[in-house]
Order: sequence, then structure tokens, then C-alpha cells
Amino acid sequence: MAHDTNAQGTPTNDNVVATARDGAVAVLTLQSGPVNALGTALRQGVLAAVEAAEADSAVTAIVLIGGGRMFSAGADITEFGKPQSGVSLPDLLNRIEAASKPVVAAIHGNALGGGLETALACHYRVAVPSAKVGLPEVKLGILPGAGGTQRLPRVVGPRKALEVIVGGSPIGAKAAAAMGLIDELAPEDGLRAHAVAFAERVVAEGRPLLKIRDRDDKIAEGRENPGLFAAFREENARKTRGFEAPEACIACIEAACRLPFDEGLAFERAEFQKLVSGTQSAAQRHVFFAERQTAKIPDVPDDTPARPIARVGVIGAGTMGGGISMNFLNAGIPVTIVETKREALDRGLKTIRTNYENTAKKGRLKPEDVETRMGLLSDTLELEKLAECDLIIEAVFEDMGIKKEIFSKLDKIAKPGAILASNTSYLDIDAIAAMTSRPADVIGMHFFSPANVMRLLEVVRGEKTAKDVIATAMQIGRKVGKIPVLVGVCHGFVGNRMLAERQREANRLILEGVTPWDVDRVIYDFGLPMGPFTMSDLAGLDIGWSRETNKSESVRDLLCEQDRRGQKTGAGFYDYDARRKATPSKVTEEIIAKVAERQGVKRKDATDQEILERCLYPMVNEGAKILEEGKAIRASDIDIVWINGYGWPVYRGGPMFWADTIGLPKVLERLRAYQAEYGDAFKPSALLERLAAEGKGFKDL
Repeated sequence: MAHDTNAQGTPTNDNVVATARDGAVAVLTLQSGPVNALGTALRQGVLAAVEAAEADSAVTAIVLIGGGRMFSAGADITEFGKPQSGVSLPDLLNRIEAASKPVVAAIHGNALGGGLETALACHYRVAVPSAKVGLPEVKLGILPGAGGTQRLPRVVGPRKALEVIVGGSPIGAKAAAAMGLIDELAPEDGLRAHAVAFAERVVAEGRPLLKIRDRDDKIAEGRENPGLFAAFREENARKTRGFEAPEACIACIEAACRLPFDEGLAFERAEFQKLVSGTQSAAQRHVFFAERQTAKIPDVPDDTPARPIARVGVIGAGTMGGGISMNFLNAGIPVTIVETKREALDRGLKTIRTNYENTAKKGRLKPEDVETRMGLLSDTLELEKLAECDLIIEAVFEDMGIKKEIFSKLDKIAKPGAILASNTSYLDIDAIAAMTSRPADVIGMHFFSPANVMRLLEVVRGEKTAKDVIATAMQIGRKVGKIPVLVGVCHGFVGNRMLAERQREANRLILEGVTPWDVDRVIYDFGLPMGPFTMSDLAGLDIGWSRETNKSESVRDLLCEQDRRGQKTGAGFYDYDARRKATPSKVTEEIIAKVAERQGVKRKDATDQEILERCLYPMVNEGAKILEEGKAIRASDIDIVWINGYGWPVYRGGPMFWADTIGLPKVLERLRAYQAEYGDAFKPSALLERLAAEGKGFKDL
């Protein structure tokens, strides 16, 4: 039983820490919810239990262990930004470290964030081999704020600490033991007994209380080789571009190497407070919760039974079909892939195998796993071979006639209850479903290219799609490692519908005299991976273009006529060298000037701010229309589409969150100004006008 008061006489939550005695060892078990989040009650409970055990003369050592599935997943992030109540985590950890009796952390499941920081404040750490430890705070736009940046480098050295803290990914207990972070590995089913025996051994051998704060051997490297920080910054510059938290983490680890411990802690605290109150952290926390929200569909309850998916059929072995197949093979689900011609099928199979072999060469896949996955793949030239599939995904090119024909055939071939899905990126799912006698079984599953890498899956709900079909598509999407977002039927669904707005304005801007490279630079500097013209060159300018139907009207038409079709032909909007390095092109500038003159476009300059507003505000406005029409469930779903499908910077939270941070009245005012100048393409949506008038944001919907 936990004592009901701590040393100051403050009542503590009676049941969040259970104290038991095992001989002379006090075993304190954290039991606060499923992840033992270190909220106010648990912090107070641990403080009281540690102080009581210390005051008990019959106790010689203390073991701290997690009840339930894990040690602790860290801080309670719902408390961020709220006034501090009770003992703070840094103060609690300093108190544990200062204990006069050895404190041993016994770790199973996860010890993440504040959970690992708690273990680092203990004098010793034991863990089961399956445990995972890590400091993932950087992914929420913050840093480990309870001594993690100061204690970890003192145990594992600055280089490893940089990898763990700036990388943010958890590491297995065996790897943690190899770097000295875990003192001993315990048997999987005997953690408590092992930790107690370890504590008894520490006492019997009269071992010193190992306070990490007093260690200097590992951080000496940071003083002797200060260049390691500059090298790390350079190596990770691409990954960390635009983010504030990684740089703050690096600065804190540098501070750990050159400042006394308490000064380092104060530096860490100041950096933490700066980040936790900033917009990037708010954006990254928004994304964290928004990703989890996507699974909630108001009229499809969580307990809706999903249909079993034992085999998947994929129609088309091109880039998309191959990538889609890989997702299912990776998850151990057998796939039958269909093509119309043997050469196309062989080419597709070869690409899948090459992708796997390249992953194996990088050491991210065992060679035998390549064969296991390829062994789950059957290929055929006959659509009839899909008769036993539980889910069939059509991934042929965007031609409504071909798609209708395929679904009409599938209606006769597929077994009853099979889900028929289209990977269309624009077309009407209801028109496709109408070709079957079972529209309730038809759904859109829009994967993004490359489909085996991109995490977004737009699940498109048709007018007649059954609820269990929606539940199954969402569930199987998560099973293959995607973030599924439910959207409604409209041209381009959520992502491409909004993208079209940006593309239209980018095209208008270059006719007015802004160069494509200036538009791309502004969008790239905002934080997206590339601007619209770099993206067009990468995709290929001739997608959907042909000489026969060409009207020689647009910049794209004229570029394609000159065989400037993007990176693949060595020239598009940009010129490319043999290594595909882009340089601005005079030819493109001449073509743009010619089209502008022909169309009578008035040439004028635009500031970077105007370029940004004209490219991005219409997207936000279109997002508002999508919400108005009920084609997305919530604004945060739109944010998740853009972050996971189009590379919108996580630290800006998604287009709708970003608009809220600017203030909707400001967005509305600029849209009206552009509407007066350029017409109704900028006409504000009714929802945007209403929210701005009410002083609300998309977050209030």
C-alpha cells in the first residue's frame, strides 16, 4: 500500500503507486492507467513512496517497476502548457537520484520520454530483452525536459546521445545494454525477482550509489572533440530542416559536455520552456492527436465487425500496382497480381524484387525475408484468378472507360462479400460502383506514390459503401502501416482537389512574370519538400498529355512539344545535368513570355509573401469547402492528408491548423483582396466567412 501522505503531509493518490516489501527491498509499482503517464498524481505518489521507503529503517533498497504493460511511456502530454501542480518531474527525479538508499529501475514494455528519464535518475537499471527505451520528445517539437539531455550523454557519450535524442526512435534493451544504459538484462518472465536480487546484491557488496550526475568519463569526448557536434548537424541537416527542436536538443547535449550538471539542467529547462510554448510544438502535438482521430468515424462505430482479408488481388503491375502489392506482402498477406501482357507482368515482378533486394543490401531486410515475401506473390494474366480474393484493388491508369469495364467484369468474377476497391486519384467512385450489382462492396483506396513508402491512404466512401466495408478498409490500411483517412466522393478527393488550387495559382504567377524557380523557392523555404514546378518535372510533364490532343496553348503544351518532359528527358521547366541537378532554363522563360503575350497577361512583380499567400490560401479555402460539403470528417483529417501525402511540414501542423495560427480573419481579408483583383477563384467559402466572423478557427468545428 502507498502511504497516504508524503513528507510534507500532502495527500497523495492512494492507488497510483503500490508499495510491497520483498525482504529488505521496497518494491514500488507504478499503476496509473495503461501507459503509466507521469501526471501529477503519479509524480506525487512516487515521491511519497520513495520518501516513505527511505524513512523506513527496515528497507535497504528500492525497486521501481511498472504495473501493467510497461514501465512508463513518459509525461502526460495533456498537461503541457498548463500550470504546474504538485512536484515537477525534474524535481522528483533529482529527489530519487539523491536518495540515500540504492534505487533500481526495473523495465519492461516501454520506458519512453519521462519514463526513461525516471530510470536514468535511478542508481541502476535492469530490463527484460523485449523492453524498448527512448526519448521521442523531439517528435512532439520539444526535448527531454527532466534531465534526459544531461544524464543520457553522461552514460552513453555525446555521439550516441545525439542519435537517441535527435533521432527520437526507441531502441531495444539489448542495444541499450551494449551502450551501458542498462546495467543487466533480466529473464522475460522474472523481472521483479531479478530486480530485487540485483538490489540485494548491490547492498550486500556495498556498491556505491551510482549517480549519473557525477559521471564525467563519457562526456569528456564532447570537450575533447567539439567538432562532433558540427559534423552531426551537417549529417542531419536535410532531415531536421526547418525544425526548432532538433537544434535545441543538440545545444543541450553540448551544454551537458561543458557545463556543471545543475547549470546544464537549468539550460535544458530554459530550452524546454521555449519550445513547449512555441507554435512548432503546438503543431506537432496537434498532428500527434490528429493522427489518432482519423480512426474515429461518427457513423461507423469502433466495434463494427470487419470482413476477414486472407488474400488480396491487385489489378495492374505498374508503379502503383507493384507498390500497393508490396504493402500487403510486407504484412504477410498473400497477393495475386494481374496484368494484360506478360512483358508488363514480368517488368512489375522484377521491380518488386529489385526493391526488396535493395532494402536487403542496406541491411533493413534479411535476404530470406526477400524470398518469403516474393513467395506470397502469385502472378496471372487472367482476371478470373481473382475469384478467391477477399479484397481486390484496381490500379490501372486514370481512364474511366477502362475502370468501368474492369469493375463490370469483377462483379461477375469476385466471390460474394469480396471488397472491390479502386486506387483512382480523381474519378467518381459512385460511377465506378454503378457498374456492379454490389455497390455496397465498392470503395476507393487511394494510395500515394511510391505506394510502398508513402504513409497516406485516402479511403473514399461511396454513396452506397457499406459500413463494414469502410471499417475493413480503415483496419487493413493500418495493418499495412498506412494512416487511412476517410474522405467523400468529389473530383480529386481531399489532397488532389486542394493541390489543384495551388497549381492553378502557380501557373498564373509564372505568366505574370514570377519565375518558376522563385515559386519553387518560396514553397520549399516554407517547408514543403519541393515546389510545384520541381514536382511537375519529377512526375513528368506529359502525364495526360498527347501530341494528338495537344492544343499548343499552355506552357506545359509548349514544353512537351519540345520534348522537355521533365527530369526523365533531361529538361522540363528546369534543365538537368547527368546527375539530375536542376538549373533554371532560359528556354522555359522564353516559352512562358510567349504564352503570356499570347494570352495578354499583364506582367508584374510579386513579393515572396504574395507568392506564398496566392499558392496556399486558396488551398485552405478549398479545404473549408471540403468540410462544408462533408467530404472530410474534420479539419485535422485534412491536415493529416497533407502531412502524410504531400510533405506539408509537420512543424506547421497541416494547412488548416496553419490557417488557424495566422488567424482566419487575416486569411479572409487577403482572399477578398485577391478576389477583387483576380476574380472568383479566390471567393471565400461560406464556412471560412462564418468562422472568421465568429472569431473561431477550424479547430473549433
